[in-house]
Amino acid sequence: MGEQHFGPAVIGRHYDERSPIGDELRDGQLHMWYWYGEQDPTSLADAVTRVSHKVCETLGLRPGETVLDAGCGPGETAVRLARDHAVDVTGITLSEYEIGRATERARAAGVEHLAHFGYGDFAALSFAEGTFDAVLALESLQNAQDIGAALSELFRVLRPGGRLSLSDFSLESDADPQRIATFMSTLKLGVLPTLDQWLELVRGAGFDVEEYTQCGPRVFGMKAKYLRDAMGRRADIAGKFGGPALSAYARDHQGFFVPRKGQIGYVIVSARKPLP
Repeated sequence: MGEQHFGPAVIGRHYDERSPIGDELRDGQLHMWYWYGEQDPTSLADAVTRVSHKVCETLGLRPGETVLDAGCGPGETAVRLARDHAVDVTGITLSEYEIGRATERARAAGVEHLAHFGYGDFAALSFAEGTFDAVLALESLQNAQDIGAALSELFRVLRPGGRLSLSDFSLESDADPQRIATFMSTLKLGVLPTLDQWLELVRGAGFDVEEYTQCGPRVFGMKAKYLRDAMGRRADIAGKFGGPALSAYARDHQGFFVPRKGQIGYVIVSARKPLP
């Protein structure tokens, strides 16, 4: 499978178009869900929050620390970090919709003094070297034009000893490449690394990898549960956004569901910038 290239404008438009309904379905978080099995009664919004907790807990945040939420979505994760851990969070995204919605969410939660949002391109971050104590990247690096270069920028803006936690899709089987290509095109993924390749990319940027896992069966493997939950919300979503908008959203996401079970994994990687 050859690499594809999606520039910042394409990625920004991609999320401007899809984030409003995704925001509504997943309560301000656009990333994946985590269910323990088909009988798990947890709601979609709470299953999405499980992923936030699994990734964020590996950062070991302490009050007063500075955090970069790299690819912040509509802001719910950053708001929770500010509220629950008393950290100063800067969220960046390529989506104008997400910047506005995240700012509104921080203000409504009373943490606008701790959670700030703005435009940010992984290829050229505006922050000085060593600005942050921790970096969170929830399903955002996979949209970078050059994942290795993006990781190097995140490494640069972390202080020595600072922590990185990321989650992203991984390739588990390329037995049916056309299905994988459709999935990648739908999500605007330039490449789809395996778990080992993700670890190589993180180490190649200079990080020491401290923890990692592949939990795809409980994430992408639970896509049927997502569909059932989302269909149960169909009338409410159509009432808010209109039937045509909901139909367009569903049509644009069809390619996401094309891969067979076991083809798509979900990796969580935690790493640290070494001390001098």
